[in-house]
Amino acid sequence: GVFAHLEMLEARAHEAAVKQEETEQQEEKLARLKARVQELRLQRDELRAKVDLQQKGQLGKEGVVSDPAQPSARTVLEWKIKSVKAMLQVFYLTGISGKLTKRGVCFCISTAYEGTYLDSYHLDLLTKAEVQIHRHSVPIFIPLEQIAKKYLQTDIRRFLSVLSDHLNAYAGRRYQADQLQGRFSNRIEGTLQRNSLCNLLVFNYNVSSKSKTFPFNARLLYGDLCCSLPTEVTVSCTPDAPASLAETAAAHSDLFRRVALHKAFCSFSSAEESVD
Repeated sequence: GVFAHLEMLEARAHEAAVKQEETEQQEEKLARLKARVQELRLQRDELRAKVDLQQKGQLGKEGVVSDPAQPSARTVLEWKIKSVKAMLQVFYLTGISGKLTKRGVCFCISTAYEGTYLDSYHLDLLTKAEVQIHRHSVPIFIPLEQIAKKYLQTDIRRFLSVLSDHLNAYAGRRYQADQLQGRFSNRIEGTLQRNSLCNLLVFNYNVSSKSKTFPFNARLLYGDLCCSLPTEVTVSCTPDAPASLAETAAAHSDLFRRVALHKAFCSFSSAEESVD
């Protein structure tokens, strides 16, 4: 009975020792977590302080008396470079890439339409106290100056995003017009008229009905320069055309607003073939 009692006491002592060790380990883990939280809070406070100093420095550049503790021009420049590096990672998957240069950063904006890679445009920026466009290959009819005036100094991400929207929309409109001329030249009467920005297209095309062909006139206006679909469409047929073709013209007008130009013509061709 004595030995059994001793064994029971030893077992209880072992269990108590194990529990005490587990408790100590948990307390150590909790202490490490608290230390980590404190470290992160300090990092957060340091970042907030840097942002505050940068903002105060910016106010100083705009003519307001700045805080004597404001960061130096070098500190601000280093901060901008770090921000640009982070931004390059974000933009990589959106068709915008870039690399740092000795005096700033050079961006490449790639355009595509419905999975088809089109053109690329380059933009070389100088990241001085005031960001400047050093050189670029953006077409002259893209409102680069207005976009830069609105966003370049205050929100470079927004600047690149808006510029990319303009370039991709232009590339998409031009691609559709090229596809229409190349793939459906047998249906186009005369020359497809378009301006440099491809935000106005005017053309005549033939529509078959009951073994006869009738000319249609289309006018597509792209009022939203960041969009590759038209905002206003007018499709008309000749006065001597059958009354049923007025409904066809209205249907074509609706389709031009909703789908790519060349896809709309593919739809027309398929419908006419099924009728024949």
